[in-house]
Amino acid sequence: MKASLRFLAWLFWTIVTSLVSLLLLVFLARAFYFFYPRVTFNTVILWVGRNIGFPEAYYLSGVPIMLLFALYFYRRSVRRHEQKYLKLLIEEVHRVEEGSAAKIPVENVGQLGQLATDINRMVERLRTSMEEERRAEQTKNELITNVSHDLRTPLTSITGYLGLIDQDRYRDEVELRHYVNMAYEESLRLKQLLQDLFEYTRLQNKEMKLHKSRINLAEMLYQITAHFGWQLQENKMECRLFMNQQPLFVIADGDKLRRVYENLITNAIRYGNDGRLLDIRGRLEGNEVVTEVINYGDPIPESDLPHLFDRFYRVEKSRAAHTGGSGIGLAIAKHIVDLHGGVISAESDDDRTVFTVRLPLDVMDRRQN
Repeated sequence: MKASLRFLAWLFWTIVTSLVSLLLLVFLARAFYFFYPRVTFNTVILWVGRNIGFPEAYYLSGVPIMLLFALYFYRRSVRRHEQKYLKLLIEEVHRVEEGSAAKIPVENVGQLGQLATDINRMVERLRTSMEEERRAEQTKNELITNVSHDLRTPLTSITGYLGLIDQDRYRDEVELRHYVNMAYEESLRLKQLLQDLFEYTRLQNKEMKLHKSRINLAEMLYQITAHFGWQLQENKMECRLFMNQQPLFVIADGDKLRRVYENLITNAIRYGNDGRLLDIRGRLEGNEVVTEVINYGDPIPESDLPHLFDRFYRVEKSRAAHTGGSGIGLAIAKHIVDLHGGVISAESDDDRTVFTVRLPLDVMDRRQN
């Protein structure tokens, strides 16, 4: 719309000035004939034809005059538009400084249009940076709040049990040993929480380095489940492994990957013991090794599934606090799987809850098969 108005203004002033110039020429011609009456139109035409060329040259002289005025007003219009656009850019830059900048309309005004595009890009990056800084500040506050809560709970229990012992408020040695055992369990929980926090911080700061080697994932899962034998027995659960008959080789950091499956199995025992069964499946799918940790306990609400791998997220906060969950284990598992170029996901219904880990298959193993 603005471009159309500028074109109409340019056309209007070009026609007006051209007409005024032609009228001025007519006025000068009349004045000339008034002072020199002997010079007639015919004599002038004869002179033009004799000294310049054909008589049409007189009429064609209006064309370059019109072109000159057209060029002048075009340049004048462009110059005024550039000045106006430059003023707008300066105002927007001042708004950027004040932190309340909006997107600048980009117009085809030479290099100023490119400058407007660059300013918009800069403003977008600045807005993104400010939002990230705001989220980081909010995350930091949440981290402090959650860590304070998680540390206070076991410390309160430890202080309470040790206080009972210190004040001799126990009936016999059996109750004394019970208080000591409870304090010891809470101290182990506190230690695990601090280890989770430390490991998660290292992952977030990208300080954790992977020491990769060729690993048979099926063998690793057999070894890990064997170490959970006493926990499975205490929770009256049975672990069943269904592995592909051929080896499941991946290139990974064994210690870090072990932590992933330990977290998933611990989580399955903690929240799926009502189902009495824990199934672990492994198979090949294309260029991926797919493993599943399945429990048959209470389902996870659909609204909670997208947040399972967020730090400090708990589906049932009271239940997690009772069983010692920190809300960091699944977040750590996701970071480790991401570092290996894999994907971890979860799905749940009334029958079962499945945590699926997909890792790239070892290239050499794929060639051999």
